[in-house]
Amino acid sequence: MADRDNSALGRDLHLELDRSGGVRSSVSGALREAVREGRLLPGTTLPPIRRLAEDLGVSRNTVTEAYAELVAEGWLVARQGSGTRVAERVRATLPPPRRQVASPPTHPFNLFPGSPDVSSFPRNAWISSVRRAVSAAPNEAFGPGDARGRPELRRALAEYLARARGVRADPEHIVVSAGTTPALQLLGAALTGLTAVEAYGLPVHREQFAGSIPLALDDHGADISALAASEAQNVLLTSAHQFPTGGPLHASRRTEVVNWARTNGGLVLEDDYDGEFRYDREPVGAVQGLDPQHVVYLGSTSKSLSPALRLGWMVLPHPVLDKVLAEKGEHEHWVNTLDQLALADFIESGSYDRHIRRMRLRYRKRRDQLLRMLEGLAPHVAVSGIAAGLHVVLRLPAGTEAEALRQADYEGIALAGLGYFRHPDSPMPPQDGLVVSYGTPSESAAAATFTALGRALAFLR
Repeated sequence: MADRDNSALGRDLHLELDRSGGVRSSVSGALREAVREGRLLPGTTLPPIRRLAEDLGVSRNTVTEAYAELVAEGWLVARQGSGTRVAERVRATLPPPRRQVASPPTHPFNLFPGSPDVSSFPRNAWISSVRRAVSAAPNEAFGPGDARGRPELRRALAEYLARARGVRADPEHIVVSAGTTPALQLLGAALTGLTAVEAYGLPVHREQFAGSIPLALDDHGADISALAASEAQNVLLTSAHQFPTGGPLHASRRTEVVNWARTNGGLVLEDDYDGEFRYDREPVGAVQGLDPQHVVYLGSTSKSLSPALRLGWMVLPHPVLDKVLAEKGEHEHWVNTLDQLALADFIESGSYDRHIRRMRLRYRKRRDQLLRMLEGLAPHVAVSGIAAGLHVVLRLPAGTEAEALRQADYEGIALAGLGYFRHPDSPMPPQDGLVVSYGTPSESAAAATFTALGRALAFLR
């Protein structure tokens, strides 16, 4: 009996009735307009007659006649046992947009950095975590929440980061964010003084800190010695895998930057950009493990799982924690609680580790596939940054980057040049190159994408 009562409730349906022309005409007219405008899509089940009559304050006969009229006109279909639905052949006629906005160009092949292989998202394991997490969640988890994030996720992250990345943190010093960019925005608002960044790096790094000071790069990473002569009070580094050049920050410079922060009362902001993926070298732990009181650790699921989750985290020294929380309460929408609970379960169940290991093997094979293609079709191109991450850098002769990008566009490839990542005040001379993300295309598209890249590079011979 309970099931029948629930099914009779039907779906809510908002209709505005113009009763000047009669009640039945106003009901049928409102329904017809809702279908025409696309508010009721083809296949949508309409509320039962009794329920809609009660909601609209009209008689059942009025709704029955309105439904029958629209069935006769072809707007609706009615079948015994399946209720009344919007006819499949009816399509909404939407008004044209007020302003036409040009769409960005589309490319059949995508090697642009910044995204993992989204087709490899572990759907079944994630769904299982969602079910377990929602079932086990306490009632208060569905309330307003805490600016720091759910305690379940902060506990899971503290254990995982200590085990997998060498981070020293307790859950009380972890703040969940909507990704690395929102985290940097909060830090940019909370911190005082100038921030040094890498001369080649993510544009979002320099964009979040006004007057950022670029540090030159070499084979050992950022030139930390330049900090002493600068006015910087903070420094932002991709120390495990420098983006985009690809190398880790050398051990001596890791120690040097921590000593600089201690001596000058500064902060190191450590963006652990795709630090989980390494192939031909020993894992490089986080700088944060050397001095948790002077290093802010930043991480996210954008490369390990999916940027669509919009889940990130900061591990903060105590003096910075309160400032960031104050900014977060004012400026950032808090992260979806259900996603936080699901990620906590995903980590604690071991699914996160299994996914990382599986993707590490998959990306390594794909990297090797790219390198074989380059050896066969473009042996004249030097490659760097192959030991870790989701991309490589193709080093090009001076003055050829723009032509390489034009050739790539001609072949239908979305691609980024090295110049895109250069700080406008860089102390380094411009370097020509391409940043090629072998992690972005799906398994099925990788071979064709790499072959197209080989064709684009043929002009360099």
